[in-house]
Amino acid sequence: MADAFKNVIVQSLECPVCLNTFTDPKILSCSHTYCKTCLNNLLEFYGNDQMLRCPVCRAETQVQNQDVNKLPTNLALKSLIEDVKNQYQYCTHCKSEDQPQAVVYCQDCGMYFCIACHNKHSQWQNFINHEVLAMSEILSGKVSVRRYRKCRKHPKEDEECFCSVCRRFACFRCVVIEHTKEGHGVIEAAVYESSHMKSIEDLKSKADKKSSCFQKYVDFIDEQKEHVSNVQKQCTDDIKKAYDDLVRQVTEKKEILIGEVNGRTEGVKKELDEMKKSAEEHITHLTTIADVVTSRTKVPSDTDALAAHDTLCQDLQEALKQEDPDYKQPRQSIKKGKSVSFKRNFEMDELGLGKIVNAVAKIIALPNEGSMNAMVSTSDDRMAVGCITGNMEIFSADGQHQQKVVKEGSILGVGFLSDDRYVILDGSNSIALYTLDYTKLNVSFETLGHDEGGFTSITVDSDDQIYVSYRKAKKIQVFSPAGGKAIREIPCDGYEPQEISSYNDHLITHAGYTIRLIDKQGVVKYKLKRLGHYLHAAVSQGNTILISTLNHNAGLVSIDEYTNELKHVQNLVNDYKIEKPERNWYSLQQYRSGEIAFCTADRLYIFH
Repeated sequence: MADAFKNVIVQSLECPVCLNTFTDPKILSCSHTYCKTCLNNLLEFYGNDQMLRCPVCRAETQVQNQDVNKLPTNLALKSLIEDVKNQYQYCTHCKSEDQPQAVVYCQDCGMYFCIACHNKHSQWQNFINHEVLAMSEILSGKVSVRRYRKCRKHPKEDEECFCSVCRRFACFRCVVIEHTKEGHGVIEAAVYESSHMKSIEDLKSKADKKSSCFQKYVDFIDEQKEHVSNVQKQCTDDIKKAYDDLVRQVTEKKEILIGEVNGRTEGVKKELDEMKKSAEEHITHLTTIADVVTSRTKVPSDTDALAAHDTLCQDLQEALKQEDPDYKQPRQSIKKGKSVSFKRNFEMDELGLGKIVNAVAKIIALPNEGSMNAMVSTSDDRMAVGCITGNMEIFSADGQHQQKVVKEGSILGVGFLSDDRYVILDGSNSIALYTLDYTKLNVSFETLGHDEGGFTSITVDSDDQIYVSYRKAKKIQVFSPAGGKAIREIPCDGYEPQEISSYNDHLITHAGYTIRLIDKQGVVKYKLKRLGHYLHAAVSQGNTILISTLNHNAGLVSIDEYTNELKHVQNLVNDYKIEKPERNWYSLQQYRSGEIAFCTADRLYIFH
């Protein structure tokens, strides 16, 4: 009887949340007691609110400044716990009245043994594999005793049943007396425990998935915040470089501009930080309450503990109803941050070097609307635009239309040789060679016809070798300026080369949503893909790679700079609104003087 009474006392010393013996017990205004650590976890889950809701009765207690230390300590309970810890445990196997002090506890037998009984117990063949705990480890708190659930009304009876309506465990005698009437639902305790643990595991799994969802959102914000920071850094670096070339009198102006950049970008970063903080708080809420619910090692046994865990499970389910993050808001903020750039003035009589601007372009309507097929920079710092009408239009860097040359056939591509001769690829896949004064030379090239090769593109490298790509044939032929047959072929395995450009000892190929950098044997070295966006590439005057990203449906173009490994360097133009043409065919080039030319089928845009 004494052992049963002691077992009841020990169960009363367990926190309803963590199911372990109370540590630093604190009392709420509703008189329920919990561990200080458990209350801290619950307060963290409920966020910045200073009201703490009791998991058992759901009454609210105000926690001043969210400091659980300020709640009253249950001194009587704390003293009782110390008394129980300090009380000797006697051997429960010895039959004599003068019981010796126990030195071990057998988890499987549920009994305490003195030295003599422990020696006998360890020699019993059937008990060799029992789990035996040293009393010193139990008293130090290193290990916990697995207690057997006994009925408080009938201490000799195990609570082998569970009433799902009353939400309590009961022995068989209590079931017969109290839980046989209509409205009660009695099941085996083991069945309830199994079902309860499964529901906890399901909640934990859902919490992990929801946390993962918000973590992806946080990672996305971090990634976009880094892009905005890169824009901020690049813009700041441009300003510093420009002003370092001037005398001290412009230093004050430089700092004003840097402050303007920071003012425009820090607001965006602050918005992103607030979104990130909100998402991280939700992750913390989810993981905290999930850990509180799932970190215990046993099923709650009494009414308060069951009520507490029912409440916590409901709280977790409510938290899981939080909608998944909406990426629209951070994208809108990011767009503001990415639009910042630095425009330099070159009028040396002005004190200021420039000002902070969004991307601007000079827009020139092409003489033949909807006819652009190709564009290439000339050796004299102009831009040649080839048209399907058979004309090649020449534009200066300031957008002036200067000439109309070559009035025959349909121009699909243009390439300039080092001696200022140039080649033109026409609609029948034929190549013609011209002099600088636009005289056609008597040189022929044995290219593939349209039926065999499909649509074509052309480029010329620094060695004056001519490259012709074929979409249908999926290969590139290489010709010398002397004409005749191709001197070799480059395979394009698995993709159609829609456009090609020469880049050092490599070629840049464009195929739909993908840019590939290949060597002159056809081996793909690097690849860049943007699903849903048309990509077009050009070589910059600084020997980097420029890539335009086209959202044709929205009529938006962005232009970025990349390394020779297709690694992003900086954003030059962000979501510039263009007049959307009917034909979704575009071209990108850079003037030798630095202006970027972006051409649609209808218009030429020159970004300074």
